[in-house]
Amino acid sequence: MATALARTHEAYDVARVRGDFPILARHVNGHPLVYLDSAASSQRPRAVIEAVDHYETHCHANVHRGVHALSQAATDAFEGARERVRRFLNARSVKEIIFTRGTTEAINLVANAWARPRLGPGDEILITWLEHHANIVPWQMVCAATGATLKVAPIDERGELRFEAWEALLSPRTRLVAVGHVSNALGTVLPVARIVKAAHARGVPVLLDGAQAVPHGGADVQALDCDFYAFSAHKLYGPTGIGVLYGREALLREMPPWQGGGDMILSVSFEGTTYNDLPWKFEAGTPNISGAVGLGAAIDYLETLGPGAVHAHEQRLLAKATAAALGIPGLRVIGTATDKAAVLSFTVEGIHPHDLGTILDHEGVAIRTGHHCAMPVMDFFGIPATARASFACYNDDADIERLIRALHTAREVFS
Repeated sequence: MATALARTHEAYDVARVRGDFPILARHVNGHPLVYLDSAASSQRPRAVIEAVDHYETHCHANVHRGVHALSQAATDAFEGARERVRRFLNARSVKEIIFTRGTTEAINLVANAWARPRLGPGDEILITWLEHHANIVPWQMVCAATGATLKVAPIDERGELRFEAWEALLSPRTRLVAVGHVSNALGTVLPVARIVKAAHARGVPVLLDGAQAVPHGGADVQALDCDFYAFSAHKLYGPTGIGVLYGREALLREMPPWQGGGDMILSVSFEGTTYNDLPWKFEAGTPNISGAVGLGAAIDYLETLGPGAVHAHEQRLLAKATAAALGIPGLRVIGTATDKAAVLSFTVEGIHPHDLGTILDHEGVAIRTGHHCAMPVMDFFGIPATARASFACYNDDADIERLIRALHTAREVFS
């Protein structure tokens, strides 16, 4: 395996990849930019920027129903992007691909259109301690509205799910399992195949929050056998304000629309409304057309690089950065799971993470600091926040060296 990874790394031309991202040429506070905040929002390659620009310059009009040439071109671009997403996720049909504003809206769609009409007192939703707030709050709202109960499976000191404890919480009252594929705060890769298998053995559907997973290798929803899968374009080298909900077609057909308005209808009278077919039943109003075009271009770009090659490159960077960081006195890595995505969360004794982030920014190094919309994770580790460096296809060894030098500078400032 090590030899295979080494060959993959030799074939991966990170200098060429970096040249595809115009923003990496800029300077911050007099220093070349080191961007280590891709878990929050990745940068965009020129291919995505140009695809969006081409749409806006040559094709823009509203989609569907228009008979003029621009409307037809815009519709072709929009629906072509849907087919591109379908292939990327290996969904069975474009009817299972719903465009949303992002992962958060996708989860809320399931919460409101699937969970609320079905759940009642005594029913349970099962999540984990690792979840992003977007996979906690919607279920709390459902429980408040329906009388259902939210159950939370524990984690251990490595930041890994205690699977046996999770499985013990599955009960005849469990109606939905909702878990992150990868933890945004720690990088932990959850055992989603085992989770889906165990839940389905009890007839329980599973939603996976894939926001942090798809940039690091993609997701095959048929292989995962999940019922819902959500992700955002802006963590996948695409635009903000666009995301995807994959849903198993049989479930989507049973769900009522979440929002009403244009494009989600076939006919409207004051006596009643006939809803549109899938997937448009869940896409009320004018969509983010250019965002969908950009998402399709981002998927094309990632697949040109090779998701496996990107994953191997990121894992090598993570291993190198972790080893170097552990050599800094007072630095504590938060989240040491055996299986991790390219996320390094840490604290430095005597320096608040926000101060750490400010000092690193003065050195041109962009990291994320705070609770990362995962406050229960911070509570578990007894800390208010962490500093988080996250790696992507365009990061290189020089970025790690700059990060480590900046951390030493921060220690000198606070010594």
